[in-house]
Amino acid sequence: MEVLNNYGIVLAVLGAVLAALVSGVGSARGVSMGGVAGAGVITEDPSKFGKVLILQLLPGTQGIYGLLIAFITLSQIGVIGGGAEEISFAKGLCYLGACLPMAIVGYTSAIRQANASVASIGVIAKKPEQFGKAMIFPAMVETYAILALLISILAVIGVGGLNI
Repeated sequence: MEVLNNYGIVLAVLGAVLAALVSGVGSARGVSMGGVAGAGVITEDPSKFGKVLILQLLPGTQGIYGLLIAFITLSQIGVIGGGAEEISFAKGLCYLGACLPMAIVGYTSAIRQANASVASIGVIAKKPEQFGKAMIFPAMVETYAILALLISILAVIGVGGLNI
């Protein structure tokens, strides 16, 4: 059983890595999808660049949220800032679980937000005066990324206070 206790830090770091990695991959894919759609629009009308760029960048926030969870987790366990202590297998597993909402929802919402952004870029192509309305569609998907961010923050901080 002593051997399992050595894996606690590995599980905690794995959680942090997954939060940043999976959310980052989703954001990269999402921003790419927006860029492809946006490039077609500005080919026809370069004056729409600013509006299209905002819509393209929206799916990038999930990667930032995942990075934030990774930093908080790595700070909690002492990997950043020094003072890393031994973490039990159970506590490491809890850290891993605490990071998963951001990893899973971050990836999924980035792709779904990209779909909404691409559709909104299509609106801008035809009716640029509808930018405010078009931006609401991808912004609504952002709500779920923010909820995942909040639950992961609360869970990671909560795990830090556990004595297991």
